[in-house]
Formats: sequence, C-alpha cells, structure tokens
Amino acid sequence: MRPDRWENIKGQIKDSFPVEEHDTEHFEDEGGTDIEYIVFHGPLGLMRLEFITKPLILDKISKFSHRVGSETKVEYIYSKDEKTHKFQAFKWDEDKDDWVLIDDKFFTL
Repeated sequence: MRPDRWENIKGQIKDSFPVEEHDTEHFEDEGGTDIEYIVFHGPLGLMRLEFITKPLILDKISKFSHRVGSETKVEYIYSKDEKTHKFQAFKWDEDKDDWVLIDDKFFTL
C-alpha cells in the first residue's frame, strides 16, 4: 500500500467512525521501523489498522562456522533511502482479550 492511499483511508475512518486512538511508534530494530496505527469502532466492532514503514532490505549476509555446535548469524543490510510499506488490520477479540489479525484475502485496497 502506498502512503497516499493510507492517508485516504485514515481520512475516511475519521469522517465515518469514532476514533479511540491514533498514534505513531518508532522502533530502532530492523533498520528503524515506524508503525502508525488507528483504533476505532467500526462495523465489526473495535478495529485497529496499522501502516508499517521499514527500510528496504538490500542484502542478507549469513555468518557461520563449520564447527560442530557453532551458531549461525544472519545480518541484514538496509537501504538508507528506499522504504517498504505494509498494511495490517486487526479486530479486537473479547474471548482472547487480544487483537486478532484479519486475513487480507477478505478485503481489497
């Protein structure tokens, strides 16, 4: 999903449904990950939409030794300029008391 499409979806949600929470989180792992989310009461109940932005992985380097019992380590090289985007939708499950990921085959963007 492109960032402009995410902005349109956020606008439609804010115009149509009561918003509980809207915030952005930043994590330094994996080259710096930004997660923008919005929590609202939709037609299916309490919903959470996330827009995840991460640096593009340029290369993957595996470091290992042929010795028995040695560990394998994978190092990723991230782009400083290019970003990847991912969209996820969650529904609050009262029984599990947790967010449940909605399979993306049920909607199209």
